[in-house]
Amino acid sequence: MPMLPDRPSDRALIGGEWIATRTTLEVEGPSHGEPISQIARCGAGEVDAAVRAAEQAFSGWSEWTARRRGEWLLAFADVIENDVDRLAALECADTGKPMSQARGDIGACARYFRFYGGAADKLHGETLPFEGGFAAMTLREPYGVCGQIIPWNYPAQIFGRCVAAALAAGNTIVLKPAEDACLSVLRLAELAHGCDLPAGVLNVLPGLGREAGAALAAHPGIHHLSFTGSPETGTLVAQAAARHHVPVTMELGGKSPQIVFADADLDAALDAVVRGIVQNAGQTCSAGSRLLIQEAVAETFLDRLAARFSALRCDAGEADADCGPLINARQKSVLESRLAAARADGVRVLAKGYLAETAPAGGHFVVPQILTDIPDGHEVLREELFGPVLVVQRFTGESEALAQANATAFGLCAGVWTADGGRQWRLAKQIRSGQVFVNNYGAAGGIELPFGGVGRSGHGREKGFEGLRSFTRIKTVAIRHG
Repeated sequence: MPMLPDRPSDRALIGGEWIATRTTLEVEGPSHGEPISQIARCGAGEVDAAVRAAEQAFSGWSEWTARRRGEWLLAFADVIENDVDRLAALECADTGKPMSQARGDIGACARYFRFYGGAADKLHGETLPFEGGFAAMTLREPYGVCGQIIPWNYPAQIFGRCVAAALAAGNTIVLKPAEDACLSVLRLAELAHGCDLPAGVLNVLPGLGREAGAALAAHPGIHHLSFTGSPETGTLVAQAAARHHVPVTMELGGKSPQIVFADADLDAALDAVVRGIVQNAGQTCSAGSRLLIQEAVAETFLDRLAARFSALRCDAGEADADCGPLINARQKSVLESRLAAARADGVRVLAKGYLAETAPAGGHFVVPQILTDIPDGHEVLREELFGPVLVVQRFTGESEALAQANATAFGLCAGVWTADGGRQWRLAKQIRSGQVFVNNYGAAGGIELPFGGVGRSGHGREKGFEGLRSFTRIKTVAIRHG
């Protein structure tokens, strides 16, 4: 591994230099509720300096051949894998997720750089049939300076999916990570800085969303913007970007159903339903947060599911339990208030996990739980709770299942569990969602699979070749040659 520069966590990376800010922010570990670090508090001045640095670096980076950029990305994937222990420890402490999940996230980050490293020199335009005497073609060109605002739930993974694709396409980057969890991102930036990445190609600005994030979204020097977060904040980001006619890719959350029919492989479905809501304490945009179960097998399946939930252990991230804490005290308070309101409306808790005796008293824990007997149209069926809470609905036939699946303004993911091939295809086509998984859920991270939503889940696509193309614009060239 190359020698790395010394970099306190309370600095920002701008133009290849680690810059101190006038003030800092305290970072709290969600497993213990205690401070673990400090980060820089960037504002409009740092954003402007970073955008200017990225502009200056763009011509040099975009003139690197695609093959050379790809080779850098592949080499960086090796660097990430060699640093997995330190990166996973930072991710675990900063987000509270179980250590095994943190290690998986670092592996996924490396996979993004490996995938886009291999794809960099395979991005091309087309030749077009046109009138005689003309040669017509399209070119795919990088946008220039890309702004990226990434969330706290999967900082390392989303760093990989945004940064690797943008760099492979020839763009430079100003990235604003979430203030709640960005230590792994700062370490990744440190590794990239020590891996001969030209100064200014990647700039990383920690800070508050309303300060650094707002300034980045509104900056006239940004040519493309990626945002992952809540629909409410996404609206503000899109409005700011629209003032300069900047294209935006937005991933804004979900209320994703897992639909289990009586003819399904119920053992496989059971495993996926549990994993789909417990992973990262349910703080996953694509979490399978709704279970739609066919009446014919509902009692048996729910009995087995309740037994599984009752055995789920909640503890600090380093304990590597089934479920870690929520990210902060506010997130915990909001979720507990919504659950209390649901119980007051007659919603029943079918089963709960448990908090380990070793769990730190200051941790932001909400145990995994299943809600049932929910009135039609209730908030918990429609809105994203962003916690380890599974809501259950029953259905009789296919048309009812489809109506329930589409009874939300979100549309990010869906799971369909059935052995009926015709039903698989009908529902895959009719469910209003960006991704549909049949007899699986999540497809092992799906780095190769285009990802994005419809409705309140956002627009644009990340991951796979679609994610690479989204960081380019098309230029049409028509040459009259006689």
